[in-house]
Amino acid sequence: MDIKEYFTRISYRGSYDKPDLATLTDIFQHHVQAVPFENLSIHCGESIELDLEVTYNKIVRKKRGGWCMENNHLLSWVLKTLGYDVTLLGSKVYVPEYDAYADEIDHLLLKVVLDDKSYIVDGGFGMAYQMWQPMELISGTDQPQTPGIFRFLEESGVWYLEKVKRKQWVPNQSVSTCHNVEKEVCRRVYLFTLQPRDIEEFRSRNAHLQTAPDSLFVTKSICSLQTADGVRALVGWKLTEIKYNYKDNMDLVEIRILADEEIEKTLKEKFNITLDKKFVPINISRLSLF
Repeated sequence: MDIKEYFTRISYRGSYDKPDLATLTDIFQHHVQAVPFENLSIHCGESIELDLEVTYNKIVRKKRGGWCMENNHLLSWVLKTLGYDVTLLGSKVYVPEYDAYADEIDHLLLKVVLDDKSYIVDGGFGMAYQMWQPMELISGTDQPQTPGIFRFLEESGVWYLEKVKRKQWVPNQSVSTCHNVEKEVCRRVYLFTLQPRDIEEFRSRNAHLQTAPDSLFVTKSICSLQTADGVRALVGWKLTEIKYNYKDNMDLVEIRILADEEIEKTLKEKFNITLDKKFVPINISRLSLF
């Protein structure tokens, strides 16, 4: 594995000799705009392995994306290689349809300590809840970013991430199935503690999420990528493109349903992904990703 090859993959040409916040932020932003959050392997007959060299080969050399346990595992290697103080953490993702957090840890994220301050670095959540900058681990303080206002709340050692949502302008309203778009102002994203984790602790969950019949990742094919001004996502056959803060503190949401013959071209042109095996889109879950 070669850090310079990784930098070429994410088109990062900045300096990396000083492990400071500015460098961390720059590398992180390049990562989320170059590496999709995606689970396409599940839907083209491949398994997702929790092995750093396998993940490196998939993301860096094959120019694929991955889910949290791939993206953030790779990012942890990158940041440790550059001299950052990195700790793996585990979180439970909030499911709005159930108004509940997951029963078990199902998301990997990173804590980075810099100059006696802690930051959460999460390059593997994807969709419209993907942070664009490391977030300082401080409770009750709004941290505005291009996607919206994020904040942490801490209670009895448990940390909660939430995002304040902008209103959405959806020109093609007829195909929108967003979850309570107008009613929801603030979305809970996940909860976590600061208990250090080892990648081995995620192995069983990694297997479960790609095989359980009721897993969101089994019932939906997902590919999302952050752009210069928003995010685009292909879920099943539905392509959603969002421009953040398009006008009057509103996000522009454009939605199109693709035909089967458009999928391969769209993955290449919109996400820079070319798959080795036949991909079968799916979207049979009622759970929303927006």
